[in-house]
Parts: sequence; C-alpha cells; structure tokens
Amino acid sequence: MKTLFLFLMATGALANSLYAQLSVPNVFTDHMVLQRNQANPIWGKASPQQKVTISLAGNVVTTQADAAGAWRAKLPPLPAGGPHALTIKGEDTITIADVLVGEVWFCSGQSNMEWPVANSYGAEVEIAAANHPQIRFLTVARNGTQIPQDDIEGTWQVCSPETVPHFSAIGYFYGQTLNAALGVPIGLIDNAWGGSMAESWIPRSVLEDDERYAPLLEHWKSKTQNFDEAKYKAFLKRFEEWQAAGRPEPSLNWNDTVHPLTGQHRPANIYNGMVHPLAGYGIKGVIWYQGESNGGRADQYRHLFPLLVKTWRETWKQGDFPFYWVQLADWGSEPDEPGENGWAELRDAQTQSMDVLKNSGQAVTIDLGEGRDIHPRDKKTVASRLVRWPLANDYGYDLAYQSPRYKSMQVVGDKVRITFDHTSPEGLYSFDTAEVKGFAIAAADQKFIWAEAKILDPNTVEVWADSIDSPVAVRYGWAQNPIVNLYDRNGLAVTPFRTDDWKWQSAGKAID
Repeated sequence: MKTLFLFLMATGALANSLYAQLSVPNVFTDHMVLQRNQANPIWGKASPQQKVTISLAGNVVTTQADAAGAWRAKLPPLPAGGPHALTIKGEDTITIADVLVGEVWFCSGQSNMEWPVANSYGAEVEIAAANHPQIRFLTVARNGTQIPQDDIEGTWQVCSPETVPHFSAIGYFYGQTLNAALGVPIGLIDNAWGGSMAESWIPRSVLEDDERYAPLLEHWKSKTQNFDEAKYKAFLKRFEEWQAAGRPEPSLNWNDTVHPLTGQHRPANIYNGMVHPLAGYGIKGVIWYQGESNGGRADQYRHLFPLLVKTWRETWKQGDFPFYWVQLADWGSEPDEPGENGWAELRDAQTQSMDVLKNSGQAVTIDLGEGRDIHPRDKKTVASRLVRWPLANDYGYDLAYQSPRYKSMQVVGDKVRITFDHTSPEGLYSFDTAEVKGFAIAAADQKFIWAEAKILDPNTVEVWADSIDSPVAVRYGWAQNPIVNLYDRNGLAVTPFRTDDWKWQSAGKAID
C-alpha cells in the first residue's frame, strides 16, 4: 500500500507539473486598447503543447503552446471601435471585457513624463472634465532588474476624474487631443521612471556589442560588485536628515540615493523590468521625455539615444514606428555671460537625432521651463507642441509641427545672417519685446559674447556685436536656462542651435 500511495503521489505531482493554468500578462486586462488597422500580437502561458483559441469581434485564431508552455498568436486587424470581449480558451477560459480598438501610444522617459495631472497647472479643472471613456490608461509599476521579466504590475483603467489625477500629464494631454481630433479610442501606456538614465532603457547585450560603452559597463561592474547594503542604508538615513534640516551645506548628491542594483541608473535595468515584458504589444508609436539625467554626457547621448530608438524598433518588429520626444526645457540660473553648458549640448544632441532617425520628431520647450524647478508644471502646452507631430505626420492634418530650425549662415561684413527652415508663412517674431534675445556671437578666438539681432525677413535674422569685426560663429539659446524670445507665428519656439563644430565640454565623457 505504501508503494502504491507513493506512486500515486508521484504521478499526481507529475500531472500538476505538466498542467499550467492558462494565463496572459497584465498588459491584457479589462478596458485595454488594441492598435487599429494592424495585426496585434497576444501571448501567454498554458500547459505544454496545449491548443489555445483566441476570439475577438467575430475573428478566431488558434495556436499551440510550446514545450515550455509559452504561446503566441496574432489578432487580425480591426477598425477603430468596440467595446469587444476577448476570449482565450485552453484548459481554462479567460474573458477580457470592454476591449476597445483605436490608437495606442507608449509614453516613456523620466520624471517629466511621469509627472501626474494632479501636480500640473490647471489640475482641478482638468480633473473635473476628465470624463473620457474612450481614453484608457495603463501605468507600469517601477521595476529595475538585470533579469528580463515576462510581466509587469498594472492594469488598464478607464479615464475619469477618479483615475486621471495620478496618470502622466504629458500622456493624458497628448491622448486627450488625439481623441478629440480623431474621434477614436486612445490607449496610453505610462512607462516612465523619474531620474532614469538612457542606458537603463537599453538591453545589456546591445551595449556590450558597442565598444563605446565598455567604460560605462566596467564602471557599473565595479560599482555593483563592491556594493555595501549597510553603507547604502546609512547614507539614506543621512540624506533624509539632511533634507529634514533644510539641506544645509555641504550638499549631498541625490544620485547616491539610487540603489545601484535595482535602481533606474544601472544599464539595462528598466529595459528588463518594464520594457521587455511589453515589447511587441501593438502600438502606434512612442513619446519620450528624458535626458536630464544624461545632461553631463551629451556627446555620448548623440549615439546612445538613437541606439535606444533603433533597438526598441527592432525589438517590437513593427518597423520604424513614430518616435517623438520633448527637448529639455529651461531650468536653473539664467547666465550672466554666454559659455559652455551640458544641457545646451544635450539639447543639440536631441536635435541631431532627428537627422539620423526616420519618422522622428522633437517638441522644443526652451521657453516653458521654470528656473526653480526641474519639473515645469505647464504640461498642457508641452503636450500641445508634441501632438502636432502625429497630427501632421501620421494622421493627415495640414498644420505646422516642427519648430523653426537653423539652416545656414552667411557672414556679411561684420554681421552674420542666419537662415531658418520650418518657419510659418508669416515669419519669425520676437515675443513680448521688439528686441530679439538669446543670441551670442564669436570670432576665431571662440569666445562668445552677447549679440544684438534683428529679423530681416520671414526666414532670416541678422546677428552682430559692435566689438567683433570678423564673426565666425553664432549660437542661440545655448545655456541651461537661456533668455530667449524668438518664435514663429504658430507660437513654436525657435530651436536652440550653434553654427560652430567646436569641441564640446562633454566630448569623450563615458560616465558621470
């Protein structure tokens, strides 16, 4: 009897190990939005070799789990609409209710993307008016790890005054405009982490394949190998006491509070924990607001950020989907004199990325920041500039979408004439005062001084300084918090620029 009992126990355990409950990741929940007019992947787990049948809006697809129990299928393209019920059958049945089909956007970056509606200007009015049942949110919980994950924490929610306060303000205002303009459901995936580094959003294998990132990876190898948990906790306590005391000098470094093993700075951490589980979910495109944390390594960002975009596109297998970002806003002290600056360099790196990335674009916000806060609260204006890109490029609206951008320069005597692309037919204008502000000029000695400027015609500005007879270079908005006031008549701020190719202060810098 004992032998029979043990045999039955063993065979039962084997049967249980072979049986896996049918499941899908948390990106597939009630109230979800699927991308319209394209085949959408769906995946999950079941018993090994189990047949799985998926039904949606009268369409039925079947697939089979592999030897490990993983299954994957593609839902057929559908037009915008719903609500639908998504049914998945295997050993069990899963029913996902209130599924809409529309436009899905991935909203990613650091704290300015994460910044909630509740903390933005006009929050009370926006929250009261947030009755938009066709807008749906998914907020991805923070998770930093070196091990690629299969799932995330979070569920889709219907936009309402109860759910909108804690959602990304940039994401919400962007989606609100799209919903009103297109008249279709909008799905927004808020996948952001404050203070994150760009390298934390990229797979380690991709960074390892490029020798330019060897010093960065070696730095992190040393940092994590020598990590002392007790010392880290002691520093956190000291940091909290320092904050409670009003931050007396000497100041402490906030970056040191980030956990080196599981935090948002370590290369690949966020990709593994928050991007890998969602990669492949059907989307229209990505909006991105990040760069503050890489402000000291702008030269590296010139290739690091395009690498991120290219890697995500390859991982999603959806081609060169739209990727639009917010250029860093102004912040900090206004400069007394022109000079070199890391944030100015990073803005230029962001601008250059448009030249190497297909189907990409940038919202210029050099005028929307706040000197005393790295988190400008006017998120609605930021989103209104960002949403011009998809409205014009992806949805067929005839409207201006790109800020005026430097095209060429011509030295005429002791003055320089700067020509711009992407200006409105009405041309450039200086906001608030007739005086054009924000230009600096230099001779061959590479020493910049403030310059005077005058708008000559819709596309041209003349720049000069009485003390420079032979100018060779001009810069505009080249500071962390520059004083600038040049726009086109659509209210789009002129893109900060430099005409020179002189060495950056961040050149060759691989780590902070």
